Amino acid sequence: MDGLRFTCQPNCTNCCDQNGFVYLSESDVINAAAYVGMKPQAFESKYVYRTRHLIRLRKPRGKQCHFLVEKGCGIHPSKPTQCRAFPFWPELVENRRNWNETAKYCPGIGTGQLIQIGTALEMAEVMKEAYPTMYEKPSKRL
Repeated sequence: MDGLRFTCQPNCTNCCDQNGFVYLSESDVINAAAYVGMKPQAFESKYVYRTRHLIRLRKPRGKQCHFLVEKGCGIHPSKPTQCRAFPFWPELVENRRNWNETAKYCPGIGTGQLIQIGTALEMAEVMKEAYPTMYEKPSKRL
């Protein structure tokens, strides 16, 4: 892969409607809470599910995200890293098959200026930094 093309399309929320979870970093929680005018603890009580290793948004009944509204993301200026980084996720930019599968529902993939693969990989590093437990390599047993 020499490079990738992507431009987010106006009024498209296809990425938001995919089955899965929206993972959060600690700073994602703080930023989203501030944007909606809540204290982080109150925001977390209402919207967040936390495990020992991961933090994610709770899924409301019948949709993927509490903040997905008719015209897009209700917290767009402070949306989580995972959402901001899409489709430049390590599992997509490092694997042409995954990138092409994602293009089936994302009309922005394949459009716009060519993004060099090195730049795309740097963009994907944001995900690894925000969610290290999701991307850490298994340790070798001796």
